[in-house]
Amino acid sequence: MSEQEKEIQVDDATIENQTTEETTKTEEVTEEVMNDIDKLELEVADWKDKYMRLFAEFDNYKKRSFKEKMEVIQTAGKDLMINLLEVIDDSERAEKQMETATDVESVKNGIKLIINKLNHTLSSKGLKPFDSIGEVFDVEKHEAITEIPAPTPDMIGKVIDQVVKGYTLNDKLIRHAKVVVGKGENA
Repeated sequence: MSEQEKEIQVDDATIENQTTEETTKTEEVTEEVMNDIDKLELEVADWKDKYMRLFAEFDNYKKRSFKEKMEVIQTAGKDLMINLLEVIDDSERAEKQMETATDVESVKNGIKLIINKLNHTLSSKGLKPFDSIGEVFDVEKHEAITEIPAPTPDMIGKVIDQVVKGYTLNDKLIRHAKVVVGKGENA
């Protein structure tokens, strides 16, 4: 064998060794990449599981909150109704007394007591009437049912008469007062 052939064989062997080393390195790199991919897939699966659990927990929270809110709405007036039962009882007793009563004054006093008890019960729950007579007409609080000529110039644009009282519940307007407003002669 000639020197050239020996060199070619040595080069072929070197190339084979290099190729084997590169293949081994490539396999190691591929194995590392596969391990990294497996780790990332496990991490993604873990995050997905956490997300799904969190989403389910939030969904349960929304349902529970909605249910609690509905229960509160359904029983919100319970205390008021219990307090009003006393007023109803008094009204029924007064009705029975009116059938046999001969003294009109005592019946009037009994009805006044029942009305006062009703007003006290409602005001203890936050319901308050407001008086509008003499106030400047305010569309946020009043509903004008008619206008009449003002009796004095200073009553122009002010409430002259209140037909129906307005009410607030815990300082929030729940019913506008129906009022008569004074207008100027030229208006």
